Amino acid sequence: MPSSISSSKSPALVHARVLLGICAILVLFFEICANYLLKHNSETYARVSQQYAEAVNVRPSRSGEPASVLMVGNSLLMEGIDVDRLQELTSSKMRIYPIFLEATGYYDWLYGLQRLFRQGARPQVVVLGVGVNSFLQNSVRQDYAPMMFFDVRDVLGAASDLNLDRTATSNLLLAHSSVFWDTRSVIRTQVLRRMVPHCKELFSLVKLKPAARIRSLRQLCEAHGARLIILVPPTPSSQQAVRLMVIASQKVGVDSLVPIDPGTLSEKFYQPDELHLNSEGAALFTSALATYLPVEIGGPKSASSPD
Repeated sequence: MPSSISSSKSPALVHARVLLGICAILVLFFEICANYLLKHNSETYARVSQQYAEAVNVRPSRSGEPASVLMVGNSLLMEGIDVDRLQELTSSKMRIYPIFLEATGYYDWLYGLQRLFRQGARPQVVVLGVGVNSFLQNSVRQDYAPMMFFDVRDVLGAASDLNLDRTATSNLLLAHSSVFWDTRSVIRTQVLRRMVPHCKELFSLVKLKPAARIRSLRQLCEAHGARLIILVPPTPSSQQAVRLMVIASQKVGVDSLVPIDPGTLSEKFYQPDELHLNSEGAALFTSALATYLPVEIGGPKSASSPD
């Protein structure tokens, strides 16, 4: 005759199994829905996926052909550069392969470039432009980047560099492997796009020694046959930060390019968020970049900018 203890445990065990089954079904349902919505409704996913696929196939150009240039960055480049116009103006000098993802910074592209190189991308030049503030931040973008740019080893590497605790590391791993988890906070991007870097924040971030980060990127690119150029897009009140970035690049032997002195651009060239260039500002920045980037690519120089 079964005991009362075993009888009481059986219903509890059945209920637990049913609950686990329901949770598993819900997780699967949410993952399938998120995956479908992402691939059919996300302009960001479609754009970055196409750009990434083209970048993976970048190869060094032959003698006499335009240089192959991988250009990566965040919304400052996405909003500030007319890539089609830039390619048209520089078609005889270079072939541009852009990947732009909003709210990305140093760690997103350090590990994103590592994965691109592992997958076979072999550009002759890598142009990185994320703005000084984003370059110095100790963070990775929590949506899209872990899923689209990172392998598991990259997630663990970024977690180690950022000294993430187990919970934060687990969140990053989940963002890499789960579409639902990765896209749960896409609205965060819209908030970040409206964050204007303040001078005090920039000066505190400078203590993070950008030269060490630039050196790591240079070593990564050189190990795969590519030359690194740091592109500094204009943002309001960023003249001092730009100078510090140029000096840091000079210290580690990396070319930096400042096509437009931010001090020369008035508010009329920026969007209402007071951070991103509007169409008029983007036209100026694109034209300046088309003038100076081919010269920079033409030969090694030290931290250049127009007079």
